[in-house]
Amino acid sequence: MSWVTTFLNSSIGKKSIMAITGLLLCIYLIVHLAGNLLLFAGPETFNGYVAALTSFKPFVRFIEVILMILFLSHILLSVKLTKENRNATSQKYTVNDPSQNSSLFSRNMGFTGSILFIFLVTHLSTIWYQFQTNHDEGNFFEIVVGDAVGFGNIYVTILYIVAMVLLGAHLRHGFQSAFQSFGIRHNKYGGLIEKVGVLFWLIIPAGFLSIAVYFGLLGGAG
Repeated sequence: MSWVTTFLNSSIGKKSIMAITGLLLCIYLIVHLAGNLLLFAGPETFNGYVAALTSFKPFVRFIEVILMILFLSHILLSVKLTKENRNATSQKYTVNDPSQNSSLFSRNMGFTGSILFIFLVTHLSTIWYQFQTNHDEGNFFEIVVGDAVGFGNIYVTILYIVAMVLLGAHLRHGFQSAFQSFGIRHNKYGGLIEKVGVLFWLIIPAGFLSIAVYFGLLGGAG
């Protein structure tokens, strides 16, 4: 199994694992958005949805552990690859215009990823934590739209909106970059990959944004 270790320690191996974890997290975003959109159906529907999930708690906990592993793997590999790339650049070129060598999105992947990590920690320590500690009350809708840690708090709403805009920017480059790691971005599937990518970097963030705007800025909860 030495070849497996060699592959995983190689730059290609790390990029491949990072691509796989990123794509799996993209799939999770679809599921998460589908559940969150039930907020528009009102308290009864959304509370019923969350209550239904709690009846499968062992399975939900298992999925949460998998997601945590995916997130941590993606983040750690990103940091490691960034450091390795910097260390590999031992020679500075006389002319080095980043705007000609890479896109704005690719040059800011580290920044957008860092802000998204901060948002994730904030999200888990507020809304997710409240879901775990106040589940007996059953009013999950109020937690999401309320004034404490939900969209009734303008600061939460602003953070959420900024995070979703940055999510779109992060996925704009990241989704196509994942397929580039597999060597299938610049072939006959390139056009299809770009079209599917729109779903992840535009439509999904826009879906999350619609929730924040409706309940946080337009007062849709009441």
